[in-house]
Amino acid sequence: MKIDRLIGILSVLLQKKAVTAPYLAKKFEVSRRTINRDIEELCKAGIPIVTKQGVGGGISIMEDYKLERTLLTGPEMQDILAGLRSLDSADGTNRYKRLMEKLSVGASDFMTGDQSVLIDLASWDKSGLAPKIEAVRTAIDAGRELVFRYYAPRGESDRCILPYYLIFHWSSWYVWGFCRLREDYRLFKLNRMEALFVSDRTFEKRAVPLPDLSNEHVFPEKLHVKALFDAECKWRLVEEFGFECFAEQEDGRLLFCRDYTDEEHLVMWLLGFGEKAELLEPEDVREKLRRTIQKMEERYRQ
Repeated sequence: MKIDRLIGILSVLLQKKAVTAPYLAKKFEVSRRTINRDIEELCKAGIPIVTKQGVGGGISIMEDYKLERTLLTGPEMQDILAGLRSLDSADGTNRYKRLMEKLSVGASDFMTGDQSVLIDLASWDKSGLAPKIEAVRTAIDAGRELVFRYYAPRGESDRCILPYYLIFHWSSWYVWGFCRLREDYRLFKLNRMEALFVSDRTFEKRAVPLPDLSNEHVFPEKLHVKALFDAECKWRLVEEFGFECFAEQEDGRLLFCRDYTDEEHLVMWLLGFGEKAELLEPEDVREKLRRTIQKMEERYRQ
């Protein structure tokens, strides 16, 4: 990506006294003409770059400007590298490892020092996720449509979207784009996609605001829930909703009070606790849960 190359070139110039255009072209695997355009872009951004012809010449940053030999401090670089390593863990390539090497030119201690922050963004289905991430990135960069089969709670459907953002949120990967079927912007979970491929059809990119991924917007709270949980369920309640979501009762059970998103997910969530949970309110959901348990009992009797 162009921004990666510009950052890499700037890092090299800050580390070295002077470099040549052929050196940069070879290092970043592009043409000299591309390097010349990149240098122009850096100049437009306010970086005082000087070029000198002849023996001992080359491309450099004005001496008075280069106060430090690196753009970043050690801890700052470590945080960036931790993030870059996490991206490699998700897409299964060495793209970000190569970018790390470019960012750390002349500062190898950043690469070999203690790595105290380790982030793995891969899902359980590592073999299936990486190709999808790569396909989404390719489609976004090239402005090409994405086509796939999508599995949702309401059923399956064939979709074609104009992708704009690849997003990691709620411990999963998503793509945000304009859905031709719904004629609106939608968020699609990569793990629910099948037969994903990048179409030959292109689209003209336009400025699209970031999606509102706040819990209040995506998961509007509709139900006020009261439930009793056995004491051994405390760790799950704390993990999912925090320490303030329940009150300990005299018998040791936990009175859970919280607003929840929708009825279907509430029933599925409570069933995951088995006999260790009892829903008190809402009354109509309690009745639905009772009928569900009755049907499960009938099925297991067969």
